[in-house]
Amino acid sequence: MFNPFFTPLSVGLIPPSVPLPSFPPTGVPPPQPGTPGLHLGHYPSLPPGYQNTGYQNASAPHNATSPMHPAMQHATQPYTQLSPSLAAMSLQSTTPEALRVVNLLQERNLLPPTPIPAPTPCLQQDLQKINCHPEVFRSTLTSIPQTQSLLNKAKMPLGLLLHPFKDLSQLPVVTSSTIVRCRSCRTYINPFVSFLDQRRWKCNLCFRVNDVPEEFMYNPVSRSYGEPHKRPEVQNATIEFIAPSEYMLRPPQPAVYLFILDVSHNAVETGYLTVFCQSLLDNINALPGDSRTKVGFITFDSTIHFYNLQEGLSQPQMLIVSDIEDIFLPTPDSLLVNLNECKELVQDLLKSLPTLFEKTMETQSALGSALQAAYKLLLPTGGRMSIFQTQLPNLGVGTLQSREDPNQRAAAKVSHLSPATDFYKKLALDCSGQQVAVDLFLLSSQYCDLASLGCISRYSAGSVYYYPSYHHQHTPAQVECFQKDLKRYLTRKIGFEAVMRIRCTKGLSIHTFHGNFFVRSTDLLSLPNVNPDAGFAVQMSIEENLDDMQVVSFQAALLYTSSKGERRIRVHTLCLPVVNSLSDIFAGADVQAITGLLACMAVDRSATASLSDARDAMTNAAIDSLTSYRQSVLTIQQPGLLAPACLRLFPLFILALLKQKAFRTGTSTRLDDRLFAMCQLKYQPLVYAMLMIHPALYRVDDLSDEGALNISERTVPQPRVLQLSVEKLSREAAFLMDAGTVMYLWIGRNCHPNFLTQVLGVPSYATVPDNLYLLPELDTPESQRTRAFVGWLRDQRPFFPSLQVIRDESQLKPTFMQNMIEDRTESALSYYEFLLHLQQQISK
Repeated sequence: MFNPFFTPLSVGLIPPSVPLPSFPPTGVPPPQPGTPGLHLGHYPSLPPGYQNTGYQNASAPHNATSPMHPAMQHATQPYTQLSPSLAAMSLQSTTPEALRVVNLLQERNLLPPTPIPAPTPCLQQDLQKINCHPEVFRSTLTSIPQTQSLLNKAKMPLGLLLHPFKDLSQLPVVTSSTIVRCRSCRTYINPFVSFLDQRRWKCNLCFRVNDVPEEFMYNPVSRSYGEPHKRPEVQNATIEFIAPSEYMLRPPQPAVYLFILDVSHNAVETGYLTVFCQSLLDNINALPGDSRTKVGFITFDSTIHFYNLQEGLSQPQMLIVSDIEDIFLPTPDSLLVNLNECKELVQDLLKSLPTLFEKTMETQSALGSALQAAYKLLLPTGGRMSIFQTQLPNLGVGTLQSREDPNQRAAAKVSHLSPATDFYKKLALDCSGQQVAVDLFLLSSQYCDLASLGCISRYSAGSVYYYPSYHHQHTPAQVECFQKDLKRYLTRKIGFEAVMRIRCTKGLSIHTFHGNFFVRSTDLLSLPNVNPDAGFAVQMSIEENLDDMQVVSFQAALLYTSSKGERRIRVHTLCLPVVNSLSDIFAGADVQAITGLLACMAVDRSATASLSDARDAMTNAAIDSLTSYRQSVLTIQQPGLLAPACLRLFPLFILALLKQKAFRTGTSTRLDDRLFAMCQLKYQPLVYAMLMIHPALYRVDDLSDEGALNISERTVPQPRVLQLSVEKLSREAAFLMDAGTVMYLWIGRNCHPNFLTQVLGVPSYATVPDNLYLLPELDTPESQRTRAFVGWLRDQRPFFPSLQVIRDESQLKPTFMQNMIEDRTESALSYYEFLLHLQQQISK
C-alpha cells in the first residue's frame, strides 16, 4: 500500500533558465561582484509586489529566529479555528506556537539558532513524563488523526522512526521468570496500560483485560507487595528483560566473527590491510563476547585462502582452494577457532597478513565464491561476516560488469539504481535464515556497483561502509576515518539472532518497513545482527476509526542474544493523543520525522520507479500539505506562501533533499556515491540523517564563552546555526559546516591572522596546507575553544566525522558550496525560487 499523497507531479520544476527574483536582503551586505568564491546567491532588492514588513509575518509579530518550541506559547493574534482539545489547553484561546501563520515568502531567517527539538505530544503531564524518548521512537505526527480520511485530507505521511538498539546511559533491566504480556495480542505490560484494580490490567493495544500474575504483585525496587502499578515495567517506556528459556529456539549462539579480506593487487595498493590488521590487533581484547567467542579469516583474489588456526599449531596454516566453481571447506573444524584458546595464532596471522601479499600481481576478485565459502563456514552457528572489498568482482559467481558511464553523471535520467544480479540478495536471504549478517566495507577508487553489492548487507541486516578513493598515503583523512570507524565497529555492542516486532493500538496498521532487514512475516523483522547505530522507519495507515479513543500506543520489541550469550528483550512504548481536527494534526506535525520518512520512501521510489518520480513526489509532498493547510485550516485567506510555524522548515528540507547527493540531478555524481547516500538515508537514525540532509553551519573564528556549555570540565562554545547561503559567509571569517559524516572548516581569504596562528598554527592564509584534516593542539584559548566545539559535535554521534579544511583554491570547495542549499546553482533552484514554484502550484 502506498501513501495517497505520494503521486507523481504532473508539472516539472521550473527550469533554472527562467529568470526569477531572489530573496530579499536581510541586513547583511551582499557579496560584491567579483568577490572570489562568493559568486553564488546574490540577493538584490525585494521582488516586485512584496511588502517590506521587516520580513515578519504581518499577522503575528514574531522573532523570526526563535527556536521551534514544542510547548504551547502565547501569541497576540487569536486563532479562529482551534479545536476544543487544543483550545482547552491554551490560555485565553491564543494560538499555539506550532500553528502561528508564517508567510514563507516574507520571513527569511527561519532557522532557529540552536538545533531543533522534537515536538512534545499534547498528553497529560503524567503520561508525558514517562513517554518514550524521541531519539529512540518518534512519529511523523505527534497527534494521530481519528480516521484515514482525516489523514488523507491532511496530506502528510503517518509513520514511525526508530533507533531501537541505541546506546543508552540508563536502561532499566528486569530479571523475572514471568514476563507479563497481554494474553491476546502479546503486548508487553507498559506505562500506558490501565489497572482496573490490583488484580487486573487492561491492554492499551487490544483492550483485553488480563490478570496480574502473583509474582508481579511484588515490587523488587521498593521491596513492597501489592503495588503492581509501581513496578519498573510500568514506570519506564524503555526497558530490557532478561528472557527465560521459552524465548529460545536453541541455546544462545556464541559471538562469531568472520573476516573476509580482498588481497588482490588493487587491495594491496590501497594499504587498507595494514590498517585493518593493526586495528584488530589493538582491539582484539575489546571484541564483544565471552569464553565461547570464535573468529576466522578468509582472504581472496582469484582463489580463496583459508587459515587453519587450530590450537597446537606453531604458526597459522594457509590453505588455498583454487576451484572457485565448486567451493568447499578444506578443514571445516579448524577455520573458526575459539579466540581465547587461539589468540596467539590469531595475532601472528594479523602481524603477517599485510606482508604476505605485498608482491602480488593478482588482479582478479572472486568475491562471490569467497562469500559462499564464508556462508558454509558460519552455517552451523550464525554470526557476523565482515567483508573488505576494493574492486568490482570479476571472476566466478556474482561477477559484475561496469554499468556507469562517467559522461552521464550529471544527466537528469539516472539508471542502474537497482541490482544487476540477484546473486547477492539471494545469498543475503540464505544468510538471514541462518542468523548471519554481512557488513560491507568498500574501499575503492573505481566503480564497484554498490547497487548490487549493497544487497548482501541490506537483506541480512548488515551495514555498509564506503571510502571512495581510499589510499594509505594520498587520503590521510579517509585513513583516519576508516581507523575510527573500525574501532567503533569492532567494539560496539552487538545483538545476535534478533527479531523485532512493532505492535500498535487496534485500528492502526503497519504496511511498509524501511531499513536493513528481511521481513519474515507481516510485522516481524529478521535481524541476524542488530547494532546500536541502525535506524528503521515504518509507514502506517488507519484501518478503523479511532473515534472512541483518547490516545493510541506503539510498541517495538527487540528480542536478541547478547554477546555474553544472554537472551534479552528490549521494549520501547510510545503513547500519542488522538485528535479529530485538521488544525490539531498540523499542530502536532514533526517536520524532521516527516522529512526522514519521505527520504526513505523516495529511496525506494528511485529504485522501483525512477529518480525523477521520487523527486516529483517529494516536491508534491510539500505542495500537498501546504495546500491542505491553506484550504482546510486557515480561515482568513491572505496572499503569500503560508505555513504553520511547525512546518515552516518543510520546503527548505524538501529542497535540501532534492539537492542531496542521493537525489540531485545536473551535478556530476558518481553512481556509487549516490547509492551510498541512499543507503545512509535509509539506515541512519533520524538525528544523524538530518545533518546529511541539511548540514549545520557555524561561524567559528569568533567563538566566545558566552552561553557556553560546561561538559566534564570543558567549556564548549555554542555558536548559532546559520542559513546555508554564501550570503552568510565572509572572507574575513572562518566557518564550520557539520554535514553529519564529514565536517568542513572553510577559511576566508582575508581570515583574521589571529585565527590562523592561534587555531591552525600557520602564519598566513597562503600557508594553510591543502590536505589539513587535524586541528593542532595549541595551548591557546582559541585553539581550546575550537577543538572543544568540534569534539563536542563529534561526541554526539557514534561514528567519526572527518574534518577537512577548505581554502578558496581547495578541490573540496565545490563540495562545500553544493551544501549551500539556499543558493541557486546552474542546475537547481534557489530556496526563494523553489518557494515561488510551490506557491504557483498551490494557487493553481
